[in-house]
Amino acid sequence: MGASGSNDPNRVSMSAVHHRIGRRGCQVKISPTYPAIAIPVWADRRPSAGLSAISADYTGIMLRVFCPIPVESLKLLVFDLDGTLIDSAQDLCNSVNAALGHVGCKPLPDPTIAAFVGNGAPLLMRRSLAASMGGSSNNMALEQVDEELQARAYAFFLGYYREHKLDFTYAYEGVMEALKALRGLRELPARTMAVLTNKPVRPARGICEGLGLADYFLHIYGGDSFKNKKPDPEGLRSLMDEVGARPEETVMIGDSKVDVQTARNAGAWSIGCAFGFGPQNLMESPPDILVDSAADWTAALTPTRGEL
Repeated sequence: MGASGSNDPNRVSMSAVHHRIGRRGCQVKISPTYPAIAIPVWADRRPSAGLSAISADYTGIMLRVFCPIPVESLKLLVFDLDGTLIDSAQDLCNSVNAALGHVGCKPLPDPTIAAFVGNGAPLLMRRSLAASMGGSSNNMALEQVDEELQARAYAFFLGYYREHKLDFTYAYEGVMEALKALRGLRELPARTMAVLTNKPVRPARGICEGLGLADYFLHIYGGDSFKNKKPDPEGLRSLMDEVGARPEETVMIGDSKVDVQTARNAGAWSIGCAFGFGPQNLMESPPDILVDSAADWTAALTPTRGEL
């Protein structure tokens, strides 16, 4: 879908942002940042807007559906890791505070650190340093963090986390059962499942292997697997190219606005997880479907009999 009047059919100018009606009546807009991608959005979340959530009851499970996903045609299911498949908060918080102590900074409360998760380990460490040194006013800008201090803290964080990544980390309740059920849907065309996280790839793979998740996924890609991290669509588009899935045949499942924005920027569908680390910002970029637990993935991604 290209922008009219553009000399380059593969790009949309910044001034050409506009809304269109598409995808089964869902409102979409043209992305000003990435090449010619139609991305579903809510223009208005008020109940009278026509795009408000529909509570759909599937086998007793309530799903909040804002834009119906054609699940019968999906070929690629891509999952975030932290806050989606696993609860890694305690190990991440412990590792950050260990790194802060190593460089002589005060520790932070766990909820403060957990709120920084989602944009990659380097930014997690930089935000934590800024918050620690900024004190109760938390007025230190990220660019004010000394680069040498950042480098020392980040190196220590990586080493500590490598040794302690599975001390308290576990798969959320219902994850294993949902992955098994999704892999076993025989009435659908073959689906591929993968992980795309901003966590460094080595600990990401180590955690998936340690928790028995790795065998469900064709690939486990991390924040250092590609030049650009989420929400840049590079990683998601690479997965789509590998398995031959079009954007409309792809869904990104995650707990934060970063995951929703990644899906939007790639032209894919999105499922938001309200149980993860990012519910405080998830609705800033509302997903197509919102679930309250990993157990709801099966219902959200299984077509009704009439759709088969």
